[in-house]
Amino acid sequence: MPVRKGAPALRYAGTLCAALLLTGCARTAPPAPAPSTPKPPTASVAPAPPVGDARPERVTRIPGVGPRTQARIPDGTAQAFVVTGATADSNTATAVLYERNAAGRWTEAAGPWAARNALRGWTEDHDAGDLRTPIGVFRLGDAGGRLPDPGARLPYDQDQEFAISGTGFSGESLEGSFDHVIAIDYNRVPGRTPLDKERPLGPEKGGGVWIHVDHGGPTQACVALERDTLRELLVALDPAREPVVVMGPAAVLAR
Repeated sequence: MPVRKGAPALRYAGTLCAALLLTGCARTAPPAPAPSTPKPPTASVAPAPPVGDARPERVTRIPGVGPRTQARIPDGTAQAFVVTGATADSNTATAVLYERNAAGRWTEAAGPWAARNALRGWTEDHDAGDLRTPIGVFRLGDAGGRLPDPGARLPYDQDQEFAISGTGFSGESLEGSFDHVIAIDYNRVPGRTPLDKERPLGPEKGGGVWIHVDHGGPTQACVALERDTLRELLVALDPAREPVVVMGPAAVLAR
């Protein structure tokens, strides 16, 4: 099994009007003109404030995802598969697919689903064989499996090399675990089959981290979903929406 993506200025127009009354002429000396009384200045009227905020609606964060994690999601991404563990050492998780609408608001599109991750939980510095799942935001761009394409829009590589045998950490059979997989772009070259073995960060940093079929126990580093759930996710992911996986324990994702 392999151990393995944002007023109005006030116009003050005060006018001062002074009316001067002129008296008529007479044969006698004209009386002293009555003192003129200037009119008070016209009161300026401030324009009414605008109703509401005229700015476009702000982009909201994904529930449970903090500003630091959200900032790692590419601007063009409109699908985020969020996998949240309870603690850093937990090997079970909850997964939800979120989508962003034209107004920039993230909403739940599918889930929540039960998920599994690596035996020893999560890590922000993954190494090969540490039995922990990498924490972070990673692109989802390639898929494949032993079985035929169930209708995925991601490029899908059907190959018998996805066959696997043996047993997992709980003694469960691993057969069928790779019937369908989605490659997580951790230490791999995007745009290639999930079977590709090139490791840009070096082999010591692990690789082959996939979303695959749940075999009934914790994984080596991957994320596992029930078979029907994985097929649903495969059909839902749209490469035009630049999907990513956001994964890790709740406390880290909330940063």
